[in-house]
Amino acid sequence: MSGLKQELGLAQGIGLLSTSLLGTGVFAVPALAALAAGNDSLWAWPALILLVFPVAIVFAILGRHFPSAGGVAHFVGMAFGSKLERVTGWLFLSVIPVGLPAALHIAAGFWQAMFGWQGWQLLMAELATLGLIWLVGSRGARSGANLQMLIAGLIVALVVAIWWGGRLTLTEIPFPALTDIAPSRLFAALSVMFWCFVGLEAFAHLASEFKNPERDFPRALMAGLLLAGTVYWACTVAVLHFDAWSADRAAAASLPGIVVRLFGEKMLWVACIIGYLACFASLNIYIQSFARLVWSQAQARPQSRLAQLSGRHIPLNALNLVLGSCVISTLASHWFKIDLDALIVYANGIFILIYLLCMLAGCRLLQGRYRLLAVIGTGLCVLLLAMVGWKSLYAVVMLAALWLFLPRRRRGVTAED
Repeated sequence: MSGLKQELGLAQGIGLLSTSLLGTGVFAVPALAALAAGNDSLWAWPALILLVFPVAIVFAILGRHFPSAGGVAHFVGMAFGSKLERVTGWLFLSVIPVGLPAALHIAAGFWQAMFGWQGWQLLMAELATLGLIWLVGSRGARSGANLQMLIAGLIVALVVAIWWGGRLTLTEIPFPALTDIAPSRLFAALSVMFWCFVGLEAFAHLASEFKNPERDFPRALMAGLLLAGTVYWACTVAVLHFDAWSADRAAAASLPGIVVRLFGEKMLWVACIIGYLACFASLNIYIQSFARLVWSQAQARPQSRLAQLSGRHIPLNALNLVLGSCVISTLASHWFKIDLDALIVYANGIFILIYLLCMLAGCRLLQGRYRLLAVIGTGLCVLLLAMVGWKSLYAVVMLAALWLFLPRRRRGVTAED
């Protein structure tokens, strides 16, 4: 039984997952998909949801039967042993120096759009964001989930306002005939859009904090996935309708541009604040997940400070360590002027590899049709690694290095035992 407080319900889980999936992508990816495939991207979203469903169902079933703060690492450990469990955990944590500075920079970009901030001002905004994440995390999973439910509602309200203001109707949506879809354009859009559904692995770390994980965790995962997919599709419709996409225009400016066009320049701040909150929500669930993973891994040494919980049953010491690492990574990225676009690609390779390990664990742990879905998910993840190409080498090299140099240790008494 986990020492973490079980306080999440179904609605809170849906809010957590949907905001994790929407996150930094909801403002940019619809325009990128339109740029890659034009009207064909309207079919790409339902196709992508169908492709992701096997992966999502495997996550849901594993989380229902084996809820743990260790998330994917816990599933992998049950299937393949404690060493690969630790390797998987450290592989997930290796996202911190390459992925989080990029995500923080995207979030701070909305303040730049509102106030024209540059340089040290953006750095202060990024550090302030980490401070807010600490404040939310120190109050427990329920408080964070309630906030993310509110953010999910604001994102949906923004999309509804755009459809209402633009008088968009389903009958006017320019769906191309299936026979007219160009497969090359569709595949190009899918390769861009898949990253919108990176977030399932972070959500898995919260499974043990549901009041009824066997019932509510899989329901929240599937409902959150459908909600996020619907929002992305609705945003793509709006971007196509208003021609708010082009190669010489920043993708993240598409939805704010539509808001200004419909409601005037004064409403730009509304779109920017919602965009920032969407990024904040995604960052929050990842950092809270990292903290729970660190706490879970530290259970092998019960006397360690990282293995302790606060009075509110929060892994506060682990959260402090993760946030400290984020501060160092953020300062380093500004000091050395690191190319953040490259960092995102390297982080994506790690996420795909973690998904692959989870699917392989599902092949070992699940039975019947769920095992078949895990096999299908494994094939999809291998295909995605091939699509990333040589840039996935960072993830593969990191996995190999951790396997070779991370010392084996005996499994101790954990909080799940």
